[in-house]
Amino acid sequence: MQDAETDDAPQTRLIDHLIELRSRLMWAVAGLLLVFAALMPFAAQIYNKLALPLISQLPEGGRMIAIDPAGGFFVPVKLAFFTAVFITAPWLLYQAWSFVAPGLYRKEKRLAAPLLVSSVLLFYAGCAFAYFLVLPAVFHFLTQFTPEAVQMAPDLGKYVDFVLVLFLAFGASFELPIALVILVALGWVTPKQLREWRGYAVVGIFVIAAIITPPDVVSQLMLAIPMMALYEIGIIASRFVAPKKVETEGDAEP
Repeated sequence: MQDAETDDAPQTRLIDHLIELRSRLMWAVAGLLLVFAALMPFAAQIYNKLALPLISQLPEGGRMIAIDPAGGFFVPVKLAFFTAVFITAPWLLYQAWSFVAPGLYRKEKRLAAPLLVSSVLLFYAGCAFAYFLVLPAVFHFLTQFTPEAVQMAPDLGKYVDFVLVLFLAFGASFELPIALVILVALGWVTPKQLREWRGYAVVGIFVIAAIITPPDVVSQLMLAIPMMALYEIGIIASRFVAPKKVETEGDAEP
C-alpha cells in the first residue's frame, strides 16, 4: 500500500502543477482581455497618438492612407491589442513568477525578482526612447530626402508594423544590462572579461544596430549609443552578483 501511494505522488504533483498553470494562464488572459476591452473604444485615439511622430513631419494637410478597405478598422484594433499587452506586461510576468517562484531557492528568488522588475522597466524605457526621440528624428531625416515631386502618404498598416518592430528592437536592446547580469550570475563570464571585451562589444553593438534599425544613420546611432552606455551599466551591475572570489581575483590581476 505504501509503495502504491509513493508511485502516485509524482502523478499527483504533476496534476497539481497543471492545475496551477491553468489557473495562472486564466488569470493572465483575463487581465489582458479586460484591458483590451477597456481600450477598444479608444483605438482610434491610440492610433492618432502613435502616428503623431510621422504626421508632424508631413507637409501641412498630410494624411495616411488605408490600402486595405478594412484597414481603417482592423489596424487600430490590432494596435489596441498590442497596447493592452504592453500595459499588462507586469501582470503577465507576475502570473508567470507566481507559478515558477515556489520551485526556486531563496537565493534564486532574491536575484530573480529584481531582474524581472528591472527588465520590465528597461523595456518600457526602450519603447519610450524610441517614441519620443527616435521616431521624430528618423521621420524628420527621411522626409528631408523625399523629392518635392513625391507626396508622402504612408499606409497605416505598414506604419504600425514599422513602429512595433522599432519598439521591440529598442525594448529588447535595453535589456542588455539584464543579459550581462544573468551571464555573470551563471558563471559563464566575469566582470573582468566584460571589461576586456569592451572593444568587441562596441563593434557588435553597431552591427546589431545596423541590422535591426531602418536603413538610416540616425536610428543606428540612436540605438548604438544607448546600448554602449547600457553595456557599461551592465558591467557595473554584474559586480554585485559575481562570486566574490572571482571578482577579487579578477581585480587583482594586472
